[in-house]
Amino acid sequence: MDSHGHVSGGKRKGKRARKPEPPVLASPDNSHDHKHHDTAPSSSPLSTAAVAASDSPDPEPASSSPAPRRRGRKSRRIRNGTHSEVDAAPSPSPPPRRGGPKGAPNGAVDVAEPSRRELAVKMVEVPAAVEPLRWDQVVKVVPSMDAVVKVFCVHTEPNFSLPWQRKRQYSSSSSGFIIGGRRVLTNAHSVEHYTQVKLKKRGSDTKYLATVLAIGTECDIAMLTVEDDEFWKGVSPVEFGSLPALQDAVTVVGYPIGGDTISVTSGVVSRIEILSYVHGSTELLGLQIDAAINSGNSGGPAFNDKGKCVGIAFQSLKHEDAENIGYVIPTPVINHFIEDYKKSGEYTGFPILGIEWQKMENPDLRKAMGMKANQKGVRIRRVEPTAPESGCLEPSDIILSFDGIDIANDGTVPFRHGERIGFTYLVSQKYTGRRHITLLLALFLWLCLFHIFDLSMEKNMNTMPP
Repeated sequence: MDSHGHVSGGKRKGKRARKPEPPVLASPDNSHDHKHHDTAPSSSPLSTAAVAASDSPDPEPASSSPAPRRRGRKSRRIRNGTHSEVDAAPSPSPPPRRGGPKGAPNGAVDVAEPSRRELAVKMVEVPAAVEPLRWDQVVKVVPSMDAVVKVFCVHTEPNFSLPWQRKRQYSSSSSGFIIGGRRVLTNAHSVEHYTQVKLKKRGSDTKYLATVLAIGTECDIAMLTVEDDEFWKGVSPVEFGSLPALQDAVTVVGYPIGGDTISVTSGVVSRIEILSYVHGSTELLGLQIDAAINSGNSGGPAFNDKGKCVGIAFQSLKHEDAENIGYVIPTPVINHFIEDYKKSGEYTGFPILGIEWQKMENPDLRKAMGMKANQKGVRIRRVEPTAPESGCLEPSDIILSFDGIDIANDGTVPFRHGERIGFTYLVSQKYTGRRHITLLLALFLWLCLFHIFDLSMEKNMNTMPP
């Protein structure tokens, strides 16, 4: 060492201090240099300050603002695994959330103002809990259910081979419902060849002896009554509604097989047309529904969505290619049965013309029968010998209209909007009576000369009984 304090024996010479080199980014080409720089100690004052700032528990913000970051380049990191300049600087506060409090400093505790959603929730009143319906309330909702009764009948069929004897007795159960005037309606086949009929109300354990007032074989309806006054206490009669439309909801109530309590099945009206009544071998207006009608449902009412009766369940179609096809007697047929009993005190039946007719859809056939181009009607094929009009009507006669309503070539008449129905429906709405038949015969005799008949009758003018 010389007099100036420098070492003379070494090769190192005092040099001017240089600025720290920028860190080298990691890459496959300079992986060796990274290892070399990581092992070398760093004497940069900036790195020492960064380490001190990171090691201190409560860092204070620097008086001078941190160096600005260059655009498009990543933040610079200090070698020897120390924190970067960005890490040493205080982290910026996160951006405020939408709908959150505004104006509160970072890290400060402030009472947040309620958002619009919170205010809306506070303004909405929470309804009170709905109490479940009690049993007495359920009964009030469907009052017609109590009017449905169970019919117990003992049958004894006659022995036509041995008329002085009868066949062995058998019992059956079906359904019925109470109407006004202390009467009960059920099906005619439910009390066919009856020996004893008893009724039991819903929720009761007593069977009341019933009396059969009338049996309508053609319409498959029977009317009963009970003399015991106890039977009629606390029961409201069923109210009848109008003829339903297609796709109207119906509910069939009764006591079918499979249980002893009341049963409810629902469906819609699928079809409205003239049906074949199996029990009476007649054709009357009927409803087809897709609700299940099983054995025991016969005589039960079919209600609409307003709780009014629109028909009586009486038969169903059992076929391997058909499912859920049931039939209901509509209110026009039921009202005809009730009015017939009120007028005459007994059942007189539904009138018929006593003829067989043929469609006139073939234009050549209409031309051969002498019909004009604007005329429509049906051709008479056969006249019953016992019919009142047998002395006037002849085969190949043409019926143009009935009761002032024109008959189409297919035998239909306008029924409702967009619907047509067979003209025999108009005949079935009449009532039998000897006086009306006499007037009808006079009309027939006057028209016999033309062989083209216009059956125009009054509202109560009727034809022969069945």
